Amino acid sequence: MTERKKHRLDRKDAYYVGGLDSMHTLMPFMLPGRTANEAVMNELVDLTAIEDFLAKKNTGEPEFKYTFFHVILAAGAKICLLRPKLNYFYSGGRLYERKDIIMAFVVKKKFVDESPEALAIINCEKSGVSPIEDIHEKVRKIVYSVRKEDKKDKTTDIMDSITKMPRWLVRLIVAVLRRLEYHGHYPSFLMKEDPYYSTCFASNLGSIKMHAQYHHLAEWGTNSFFMIIGEKKPAPVFKPDGSVEMHDVLDLGMTIDERIADGLYFANSIKLFRHLLQHPELLELPIETPVELEK
Repeated sequence: MTERKKHRLDRKDAYYVGGLDSMHTLMPFMLPGRTANEAVMNELVDLTAIEDFLAKKNTGEPEFKYTFFHVILAAGAKICLLRPKLNYFYSGGRLYERKDIIMAFVVKKKFVDESPEALAIINCEKSGVSPIEDIHEKVRKIVYSVRKEDKKDKTTDIMDSITKMPRWLVRLIVAVLRRLEYHGHYPSFLMKEDPYYSTCFASNLGSIKMHAQYHHLAEWGTNSFFMIIGEKKPAPVFKPDGSVEMHDVLDLGMTIDERIADGLYFANSIKLFRHLLQHPELLELPIETPVELEK
């Protein structure tokens, strides 16, 4: 994909978005907090097509199976490429478009209370690669590294180092980092290991049998999109002829900074997301492949 012409207000990780109307120019000053601008959307995902797709992908019993989580992350990455405003964020009173598509999530090392968590960050390929294959392979490497090799992720290593310092120094470091972020100079080596600098931070609560449809955004970092994936469950689904069938479904909750786009843009983005989950075979095509929706 071609890169944009450089602008003097570009950041290391994002392009400056100029030419805004007065409302969007003033909005980060009138409503500066990301958590004060949360738009919450919920979808009930019919898993019928995804289950058929996964059965084909897992033919031959691969060691690391394809799952609902891989499909949803891949669909999320694709809509963020095709609908670029989902990859926008406000920082320092300015609007930016992130250069990369970054998906972040938490990995539980073992499914017991005492087991620590690891933070995983995936930088998705933006052209020439199937998003489902890209996500599956990168998740596999992370999970094997965390669970089988029992390694700490780099984010936790950095946090462990900081928390050993006196409280006054921790407070000073955090204050300096916030100031650097405001001016677009947050250190790259910290940014690439921080899930709050991702396009989409996803939480797979279904894997721990937990029900939830909402997670707040954070004032730290630049993340404008949080996604909650619920537990698979049976539910009645109405067919076009009015009859009812029981299908496996799951709840999908999305929290987005409403300042980055308008309601129609979000609605059309969700429509595309829904279409990809109903036709997961589209995720085997290169991520940049356009998707035609019925009007």
